[in-house]
Amino acid sequence: MPGLPAGAALSGGVAGPDALRPLLDAVLAGLADGAALRGGPLPAGGPAGVAAFVTAALTGGGRTGGSLVGEEDRPARGRPAEVAGPAAAVRTGQDRVGSPVADDGNHPARGRAGEPAASGEDVLRRLTTLLTRGSADPADPACAAHLHCPPLALAVAADLAVSALNPSQDSWDQAPASTELETALVRDLAALVGYDPATAAGVITSGGTESNLMGLMLSRDHALGRAGGHATELGGLPRDLSPRIFASEAAHFSVQRAAAVLGLGERAVTAVPVDRDLRMDPAALDVLLKEAVGRGETPVAVVATAGTTDTGGIDPLPQIADIAERYGVWLHVDAAYGGGALLSDRLAPLLTGVERADSLSLDWHKLGWQPAPAGVFLVRRAETYAPLARRAVYLNPADDEEAGYPSLLGLSLRTTRRPDAFKIAATLAALGRTGLGRLVDTCHDLAHHAAATVRAHPLLELHTTPVLTTAVFRYRPASGLPADADRVNAALRRRLLTEGRAVVGRTELPGRGPGRVRLKLTLLNPHTTPAQVDALLSAVVAAGQAEERDEAERAGEPEEVLEGIPA
Repeated sequence: MPGLPAGAALSGGVAGPDALRPLLDAVLAGLADGAALRGGPLPAGGPAGVAAFVTAALTGGGRTGGSLVGEEDRPARGRPAEVAGPAAAVRTGQDRVGSPVADDGNHPARGRAGEPAASGEDVLRRLTTLLTRGSADPADPACAAHLHCPPLALAVAADLAVSALNPSQDSWDQAPASTELETALVRDLAALVGYDPATAAGVITSGGTESNLMGLMLSRDHALGRAGGHATELGGLPRDLSPRIFASEAAHFSVQRAAAVLGLGERAVTAVPVDRDLRMDPAALDVLLKEAVGRGETPVAVVATAGTTDTGGIDPLPQIADIAERYGVWLHVDAAYGGGALLSDRLAPLLTGVERADSLSLDWHKLGWQPAPAGVFLVRRAETYAPLARRAVYLNPADDEEAGYPSLLGLSLRTTRRPDAFKIAATLAALGRTGLGRLVDTCHDLAHHAAATVRAHPLLELHTTPVLTTAVFRYRPASGLPADADRVNAALRRRLLTEGRAVVGRTELPGRGPGRVRLKLTLLNPHTTPAQVDALLSAVVAAGQAEERDEAERAGEPEEVLEGIPA
């Protein structure tokens, strides 16, 4: 019987740490090598350039068409008698030009033809170098486009332990300790948001999209089940009801996606007007709810946003909670971004009223500095979780639960689920709320510094004062025309990406017509300095000026016009 292949050591058990140690050294070396090769926040060259060097690295010679699974590694498709027969051996090595798995030495895991296979350490170092060289690195001060945080080294190390042990949260016998750990963490997070831990419930999720789906699913079953007189999760949607969800114009697109997945349809989502800071207008919400009820429609949920993706705006939660309560409508708060404010004594008051929400989304892979995924879903009253209850005899048989074996299966939409609570728990145990709050405050200070720099620059225009850690602004081209501003701002961002100089966000304000394109800095790196923020904004200005000059040259403008645009 043939032995197991090299590189097949396991990560768990008594021998697991020894097997991991040299591989981890190779990964760490690859991270350093790749960062040095990249030399900035992202690789230069744009999509075509990145595709070229990835393909070249995989094929070993720059040829196109490489595949990580070569023909000899694919299941044979012939009749059973042919699977291991001579024909299969003849086919091996044919029709595989450019395949990195081929025996011609082009696979990153193998040596040249006739040479010993490359070790796992060699493969890992080579591919980690490739990945790192081709990544946008949120730890670089010039990478500030998205709610894409640089994770803490502590949290990444904690995540390694989870990957090595590979528990799954769908049954106690797959995850004894992490079942208890997640339960304890959910209790603590419920208390953090102002819920009573004794009556609340929740689960760790993949992020805000899943959490918002769960909140709207429970609100659907609560509202339509009550109105239709039967359990919606069992009997489906009542045909004679017109469900409506109310969310602001600046709410996350996952609200519409959830409405579609839940069978309500995206048109069931009513967009509530917002103010300049992209906060929901409570008076408009009141009017829209009153009109919907007057038409005989069934309000399913009001979705308030605590930290819009673009500006970090926080809806007026107390007023919205009052309105939802008056109409008897489920209130879900999407605090995927703004929930991090609860870690800061300075910013926590911004979320006053969140404790009145029926359900809540948090994301610790935003203002929590965790490697994704690290989402949280909470409900204020555990009994509202009933529609998700699930019995699977091979995972949570009733007699096991009666004997004291707990189950988290009925708390999640997923079955197999890694214990992402562990890295969050490790971070909280090491830094505490106070330590994490200092990180939040530092990023908040950086956003206000960015805003002050933008205000002081004649070629930049600030949209609104930062609420959390995001500064929204635009470059002001010489013409002052709205359409020109949109075009130049969009183009300068792509220029910075192509040159590998900066990763700056782009968005559009609600409304119609030109003049709505804005840039944004989402500042989630607490190690960034004010001087580095200034340098990033200077790069934006330089890219804008370069775009204006290039446009003028393409248009054949006279030299005196070109001279008026700084090089």
